[in-house]
Amino acid sequence: MTKKHRIVLEAGTVDRHYWRDLWTYRGLFGFLAWRDILVRYKQTAIGIAWSAIRPLLTLAMMAFLGWLFESKVPGDVPRLLLVGAATLPWTFFSTAFSEASNSLIANSNLLTKVYFPRLIVPASTVIVCLVDFLISFIILVVLMLAYRFTPDVRLLLLPLFLLLALVTAMGSGLLVAALNVKYRDFRFLVPFIVQFGLYASPVAFTSADIFGNERIPQALKFIYALNPMVGVIDGFRWCILGGSSPLYLPAFLLSIGISLLLLVVGVRYFRSTERGFADVI
Repeated sequence: MTKKHRIVLEAGTVDRHYWRDLWTYRGLFGFLAWRDILVRYKQTAIGIAWSAIRPLLTLAMMAFLGWLFESKVPGDVPRLLLVGAATLPWTFFSTAFSEASNSLIANSNLLTKVYFPRLIVPASTVIVCLVDFLISFIILVVLMLAYRFTPDVRLLLLPLFLLLALVTAMGSGLLVAALNVKYRDFRFLVPFIVQFGLYASPVAFTSADIFGNERIPQALKFIYALNPMVGVIDGFRWCILGGSSPLYLPAFLLSIGISLLLLVVGVRYFRSTERGFADVI
């Protein structure tokens, strides 16, 4: 006869198996991701078309601002491509960060009823944002074809910079998601952070406008380089536009360090507060 084993899962009693549980509950991860894809634009007039409209509006606005303030355009690169290469990672990061930050509150009913690694909830929202990234990438490809612009072999390194953007979004998203459970003020801060970050990142302009400007103090240049999206956006431009958009190595290495630090801090704080989510939420 086959022996039957009963497994009882209770929150707080399986910490030593937590990372193994992430794999055990991969089905839930897939379910949450698929559910978010289905309901994101449900009951909207134009549906999934919003995934294309949002990056297009951002692209148009940033291109206009860059032209208005006479931001430098390296080489013979069209301004739309320069801004499009930056809008691509920024749209992914801003959407993933916003969705992950509010994911625990949005799934509060699920958190109070059954045990599973809570890390799955914000992680699934970040992965879903890759769908929007793919749509934005197709828009950029169409623009490149329209301008007859052909990237070089550096385009093959683009997945590495996408991974860096994902790490940045995941780390900051986990940190703010955990804080948002206890301090609901963060739901008002997240839109402000995203809006401020858009203008503090090289989307409408380039890092050459900052690092090549002698009127900007070195201290402000260092603070600018602390923005982890600076390295991500510069990396995307470097891969897509080639040598026309140089990669500032010190700022890039600093961005990598900040991104990894955000991930470590985000995961550690999330894990340290995870047990109390059901009580507070």
